[in-house]
Amino acid sequence: MSTWHGGQRAANRTLLTALLLAGHTYQTMSATAGWLSLDPPSSQWDCQLGPKDLDGEEGPWRGGSGLPPPADCIPGLWRQDVGLDCKGSPEGAEARAWTVYYYNLLQSCLQQAGLPETQDRSHAPRTGCPGAEVTLCVLGPPSTFLPVLLEGGVQSPGNLLLCLSPAWLTKVPAPRQPGEGALLVSKAVSFHPGGLTFLDDFVPPRRATYFLAGLGPGPGWGREAAELARNLSCPTGATAELARLLEDRLLARQLLARRGGVAVPATLALTHKPPALLRGGDASPGLRLVELSGKEGQETLVKEEVGAFLHSEALGSASQVAVKLSGWRWLGQQTLRLHPRAEPDAVVSTVMAFLEKLEEEESVLVEAVCPAAQLPFPDGPPRGPELAVRICAMVCRTQGDRPLLSKVLCGVGRGDRPLRHENTLPRTLDAALAQCGLREAAQVELVRQRVKTAAEAALAAVLALEAGLSAEQRGGRQARTDFLGVDFALTVVGRELTPVVLKLNCGLCLEACGALEGLWAAPRPGRAAEEAAAAPLVETMLRRSAHCLMEGKQLLVIGAGGTSKKFVWEAARRYGLKLHVVDADPNHFVSQLVQTFIHFDVTEHRKDEENARLLAAQVRARGLQLDGCFSFWDDCLVLTALLCQELGLPCSPPAAMGLAKRKSHTQLHLLRHRGPPWPAPSLHAVPCCPLQSEADVERAIHQVPLPGVMKLEFGSGAVGVQLVRDGPQCREHFTRISRDLQGETDYPGIGLGWGNAMLLMEFVEGTEHDVDLVVFGGQLLAAFVSDNGPTRLPGFTETAACMPTRLAPEQEAQMVQAAFRCCLGCGLLSGVFNVELKLTGAGPKLIEINPRMGGFYLRNWILELYGVDILLASAMVACGLRPALPPRPRARGHLVGIMCVLSQHLQVLSSAAVRDTLQALHDQGLLHYNLLEESLVPGKYEEPFCNVACGGRSPEEACQRLLGLCQGLGIDGPGYPVAHFLSHFK
Repeated sequence: MSTWHGGQRAANRTLLTALLLAGHTYQTMSATAGWLSLDPPSSQWDCQLGPKDLDGEEGPWRGGSGLPPPADCIPGLWRQDVGLDCKGSPEGAEARAWTVYYYNLLQSCLQQAGLPETQDRSHAPRTGCPGAEVTLCVLGPPSTFLPVLLEGGVQSPGNLLLCLSPAWLTKVPAPRQPGEGALLVSKAVSFHPGGLTFLDDFVPPRRATYFLAGLGPGPGWGREAAELARNLSCPTGATAELARLLEDRLLARQLLARRGGVAVPATLALTHKPPALLRGGDASPGLRLVELSGKEGQETLVKEEVGAFLHSEALGSASQVAVKLSGWRWLGQQTLRLHPRAEPDAVVSTVMAFLEKLEEEESVLVEAVCPAAQLPFPDGPPRGPELAVRICAMVCRTQGDRPLLSKVLCGVGRGDRPLRHENTLPRTLDAALAQCGLREAAQVELVRQRVKTAAEAALAAVLALEAGLSAEQRGGRQARTDFLGVDFALTVVGRELTPVVLKLNCGLCLEACGALEGLWAAPRPGRAAEEAAAAPLVETMLRRSAHCLMEGKQLLVIGAGGTSKKFVWEAARRYGLKLHVVDADPNHFVSQLVQTFIHFDVTEHRKDEENARLLAAQVRARGLQLDGCFSFWDDCLVLTALLCQELGLPCSPPAAMGLAKRKSHTQLHLLRHRGPPWPAPSLHAVPCCPLQSEADVERAIHQVPLPGVMKLEFGSGAVGVQLVRDGPQCREHFTRISRDLQGETDYPGIGLGWGNAMLLMEFVEGTEHDVDLVVFGGQLLAAFVSDNGPTRLPGFTETAACMPTRLAPEQEAQMVQAAFRCCLGCGLLSGVFNVELKLTGAGPKLIEINPRMGGFYLRNWILELYGVDILLASAMVACGLRPALPPRPRARGHLVGIMCVLSQHLQVLSSAAVRDTLQALHDQGLLHYNLLEESLVPGKYEEPFCNVACGGRSPEEACQRLLGLCQGLGIDGPGYPVAHFLSHFK
């Protein structure tokens, strides 16, 4: 799987390399393409490079006619007789010219990369399920968004759609969302693995579940794009309102200066009326804001302020200052002027001239020009002019609104000339610093970490600002910034190499990252495939699309569960799910948290077929209009399948659920499943024998190799599981369970409503692992493998766990395929399933299949590490929707956890101070605390009370943190040797 996807990304990067090598023509187009026009263009077209700011701002194409560049700016041969017209939405001559221009731009990119041109399938419209499928829509120039488009083609084939004209989209009132609009896509270019593209019409139109448009001053159809993006019911990655905030240099400078850990140039800002978000704010270090009373008679005040600024220590060793205009109108305009710091009169003159041009919420900035860092060359002074480094970092918003640095690239040029994106070749940080003389790995890593810290802090500051804005200020309820480009100058501050933030951008950095990735398009021996810069962004687009598809869905949940499932109800509220719950406890706390609570005895599972009919009648009598029905509670899985069958809702067949629920039947069925195809599920099954009487025990002793494992046929939570080494132990344990656990009232929630039948299965040596699968329509969408530490024998209570797995890639793939084969072999074709296996010398062996999402901590860990919520995936499958998941998500760290049991930790856990400390550390993000039970009364059969986990950049770091915590809290001890339990993960 990983090789295949790596091949697709390699093909995509070939395309990006072509862009890099295309020379000035394509640099010009990227300058044009980065942002769509919101303001009228100016005088005339020029087929040379557009004007540039001296600090690296690429200016737009400008032409009074509003037409795109002439055709000879895009050389190449491809078919022109393609169906660019959208039925029912005719375009004027100017709009049509832009559509043709962007189509030609896309074809030129594909042609130079050696990829086939776009195939026109518009004569045979695509059919789909509007509102039931992921549709990621991008409106903008292909050269800017190409990394996103290609990565989207890998992660969600056919669902990343590029619209080359606003006429290809229709905005209609959103159902059940007053004041919001829905976007319908009638025509688009769809992206597929390997860079394959198709020009498609959609009948009926597809409804966008995510919308991203490039917005900014310049020519084109930006005004239409801005209106389309405003107040959408689907998630939106850019609006004109957010773009104006991000591109306001003064606001960005103030925002970052107030946040610790982010260095910005010393700045003097002069304005007649500051942006509303800056009024009344606290002073920021290194930034002075001067509000002028008017345009006339301000020269004396300006002289005083400029003089004081030029003589202030905040400028450090800067010998020059830059004077520029800040505000949306000036984005891309050539307004920067450089002056020596020692010439205050020239600075004042420029400031006064610029002040005359200001409108409300615009400003004139005077800022220090960061001197290039003087890096020592180990082989003596360099030949030629001194070099300077400009750094660009791409950072994305991930699960939980956490920023993640996805790519760092650099430009290197002469230190006496301004560095710009278009006149430097993108290269890695290591290569750029080495070229400038810094090759020591520790120093390079220190710079990398400072860039990472500052870039992620920049996006965190932007997200914090947006969180305080109203929906109107953001441009819509669903509008968020999902990615950010951060430009740095590398300079020296306090004798340390320091990245200083110059500006925030999106399109230019994204395009440059794609060009850098294109350098590695050809596979090279020994080089591991790097994650694409746009990969985290596309994952976020998919995740937000899933939220969009599920918002407002009506779901029936069978069984409310206990303490360990409290996360379900908070997540449902956050996702906008409308839940209706059936449970046997009339006083269950969840009755106050859901839309409808139905009190119904679901504990007598031998009456599941009758109960399913009775429940279906209640659902109809209440008039519930359900989109789906599911359960996360072991006892209720078969009842849920039967009820779905009664109501005509999607679910795995009751026979498959029943087969997976009865452990001996699972193994015996798979043992008979010998193929074809090969390898067959029988390779993973383990010999066993069902036990209902003492006679069955005697027969099993002679049929199943000992030692063996005796457990409840329908049990859960490892209650009643025992290692038995000989016949007497088998008889003794069977007698004990038959006496102690006869019905549901003896031990609620572990499956005794099905009876207390048991089984004896062979004990297999090996390491234990959980594999959590997401399967839809018989296709494996995602798999997450975790490792378990040694269990507490003879009862097999779980002790420790680690995620992601430390298995070798081949072994991990074997575990995933074994789990998948076993599910398919039992008829489990759609759902989220937890499969417990052991990795033996002969390969993976099945312990059992749980036909529901993984319990205990697994859902929270997968969400934390991979950004995938298997609870939401379960709900989507229950509604008949394909879960929107990346095909091979990467873990963003490591988690190692330890179980606490009352038999060993009663004294520690009885302390309210200890429990409060664990919860406080969890709330601060310093550890992960999953409470599984609330009662502090030890039971006869051991079950985990809670799980405590620590994270780290490596398993070793996570283990070290967890061991220290356990020693400090008293969890570690002679009877519970945490170091031994964690030794499996080192």
